[in-house]
Amino acid sequence: MSHINRKRRDTRMQIIKAGAKHFIEDGYTKTTMKRISQELDLSPGNITFYFPTKDHLLAVLVNELYDFQSLEIEKSTARKENSLYIYCLKLVTIAAVCADNEVLKDFYTSAYTSPYTLSIIRKNDTQKTKAVFGEFCKSFSEEDWSTAEILVSGVECGVIMSAEEGSELRVLLEKALNLIMILYNVPEDMRKQNIDRVLSLDYKQIGDRVLCEFRKYIDKTNEIAEI
Repeated sequence: MSHINRKRRDTRMQIIKAGAKHFIEDGYTKTTMKRISQELDLSPGNITFYFPTKDHLLAVLVNELYDFQSLEIEKSTARKENSLYIYCLKLVTIAAVCADNEVLKDFYTSAYTSPYTLSIIRKNDTQKTKAVFGEFCKSFSEEDWSTAEILVSGVECGVIMSAEEGSELRVLLEKALNLIMILYNVPEDMRKQNIDRVLSLDYKQIGDRVLCEFRKYIDKTNEIAEI
């Protein structure tokens, strides 16, 4: 039984690694499960045993990338930063990378426009935003948190889809971050301080480095958490 379980874990990881490679390098839209199955010499039925649809595979990668990005950003800072600053930098780096790379924009846009992956993003982000904004939203009910995340995910999707290189990107990011923090009752002085600090960084370079490290992480890891 342990041999069978190990073989299944290995097969699952092979699919994830192949999916990550193609989603990030070729784009989610252009990648097919048939292509992945042919590359791995697996039957389509074998692929769907682990991932019923391409969206299920996308969900695993999005979840891993988001968590990985947060950890890498925290490691990249010279000192221990507050969670609000990390939250802002996370969105900024995603937008910056998408502004420069249409393939990655397709990857992230697909994640936000697929009902399956979007539901996972909202569920995971709701738990994370409670830790970031809890001190400002002490009167929030569970419904309030869910409603706020619906609005925030819409803002995030809009930023990613609209992101283009140039001065307008900075304006877009500034307005988006301010709007999100207003939704979570962050005081104006704190909003301005964190936005100014984040936008003063070379966030494009940070985003590129995180993506490079993520590729290495996927390639060398032996197990990815279940979704």
